[in-house]
Amino acid sequence: MKSYRLKYNPELHPNHQKEWTIKELIYLCGVYNIDKKQDISLALGRTEDAILEKANVLKKQKLFEKYKEMYEKEV
Repeated sequence: MKSYRLKYNPELHPNHQKEWTIKELIYLCGVYNIDKKQDISLALGRTEDAILEKANVLKKQKLFEKYKEMYEKEV
């Protein structure tokens, strides 16, 4: 099966394999169910796989909703 996800490109993904900031986590959780994953990827400078993986980790750690609420308070 062919994947249509955008592959790593250093020009498009300058934050690849860097530590996630709190601001990035808040943004990720706030727009995860609203925006396309590719758009989130480009906005954060990370690959789509990294976006999906981080969201899943945060959900398992029960932190996803916390960051989502922080985003909603900012907006």
